[in-house]
Amino acid sequence: MEKLALLSVSDKRGLPEFATALVRQHGFRLLSTGGTARLLAEAGLAVTEVSQHTGFPEIMEGRVKTLHPKIHGGLLCRRDKPEHRAQAEKNGIGLIDLVVVNLYPFEQTVAKPHVEFEEAIENIDIGGPSMLRSAAKNHESVTVVCDPDDYPAVLAALGDPARLGELRRRLALKVFQRTAAYDAAIARYLEAQQAEPDLEALSGFPATFQLSLKKAQSLRYGENPHQKAALYGSFHEHFQQLQGKELSYNNILDITSATYLIGEFERPTVAILKHTNPCGVASADTLREAWEKAFATDRQAPFGGIIVVNQTLGADLAGIIAEIFTEVIIAPRFTDEARQIFGRKKNLRLMIAREGLGPDALQEVRSVVGGVLVQDRDRTLGKIGDFKVVTRRQPTPDEWASMLFGWKVGKHVKSNAIVYCRGEQTLGIGAGQMARVDSSRIAVWKAGEAKLDLRGSVVASEALFPFADGLIAAAEAGATSAIQPGGSVRDEEVIKAADERGMAMVFTGIRHFKH
Repeated sequence: MEKLALLSVSDKRGLPEFATALVRQHGFRLLSTGGTARLLAEAGLAVTEVSQHTGFPEIMEGRVKTLHPKIHGGLLCRRDKPEHRAQAEKNGIGLIDLVVVNLYPFEQTVAKPHVEFEEAIENIDIGGPSMLRSAAKNHESVTVVCDPDDYPAVLAALGDPARLGELRRRLALKVFQRTAAYDAAIARYLEAQQAEPDLEALSGFPATFQLSLKKAQSLRYGENPHQKAALYGSFHEHFQQLQGKELSYNNILDITSATYLIGEFERPTVAILKHTNPCGVASADTLREAWEKAFATDRQAPFGGIIVVNQTLGADLAGIIAEIFTEVIIAPRFTDEARQIFGRKKNLRLMIAREGLGPDALQEVRSVVGGVLVQDRDRTLGKIGDFKVVTRRQPTPDEWASMLFGWKVGKHVKSNAIVYCRGEQTLGIGAGQMARVDSSRIAVWKAGEAKLDLRGSVVASEALFPFADGLIAAAEAGATSAIQPGGSVRDEEVIKAADERGMAMVFTGIRHFKH
């Protein structure tokens, strides 16, 4: 019995070779359309145009060519049902055993700057998804291929019914994943193009939230070895791994936190993180000086941590960092000498930030029971011009500078967050405690462990002081000024406590909870 293969693709990678094998090794007759048919003919293959097969011409500028009973009947016919086969024979419908289709490049088209609406609409594929879905629905009898990367697997399985049946089911799943992602991309584009826009949709929160991401990497495990995990999306478009072990689930979380933190700074800056929390941050005239200050904050926590810098990392700093055990180092560039030094530590992951380390416009999505939460990423520090001094004493220029530095760091510390700093150096960081006063005590203890003097320091709190106790603890540790959002029902008590201790305090009017 004649075997028919229908080939109609936009991505023509490897198609002539695949089609040649179908014909010469497996006895298929080829059906095709347009540019795909020309490509196959140029490769010396006999090919029948779909219009010749159906007896109906392509019409409406090619919009209607495969939407025909001789195509979809050939795909959907149940081979195990005699009545189906009889109807196919009565109507002259040849059974199609293999379909190779990939879709018009809609996503690439709308990603182009200033693309015209008409061009976008014309790149919405209709016949392609229809054929894919028909073939995938009947995958018990039809092999359907939507990705050129699957050509070798298909050729290897043809002729082995057991192997081919298992492969067909996997390929059918891949088809429905692809068509779902394709439809989601079209819906997102059309939402953004509405003449009378839905303000909720334009804000990034449409009535239906669609998320379709391609699997980028299978991970060895998740947060713990007993949890399975995978990475989806474009993470690897933002980073290039130069060396080291495969990234883990926790590495990727840490790299993300480190990237967002370092994006707050313009001067040479070093940040050291552990479990997504900064444990030392400093800016200086050189990265070497910034490292010394950041590392001085906590010389224990960086063991097995993440280091991120915002300038080229050279040999002078590489030699120092290489002396401690580090999981990941991130920089916009590494000198050749630095790479040689780090190259001696084969497991150390070196990451280049491909597109810089500044903040981006991503939303954050987190799973919850029965759904997901979606929010805009916290990309603002607030309007500094609107910050308000609420104490009798005004901050000195040095205190102002220290407060703004601490405010940037505190935004990236898990709540409850307390950051002590002086100049552009963290002195003690307290993170994630249930009571803010406990975060303050931990920060003071860490500074003491590091033998850093908190006298004359600034304390930054990412959210309000609910009671005066946290501020009093900071004053007793030596802080002379504080920066916090304000907004507590006990603000007056906190302000009074600051005034009684001669502290300057600034309310920002904006908080940075980080759960």
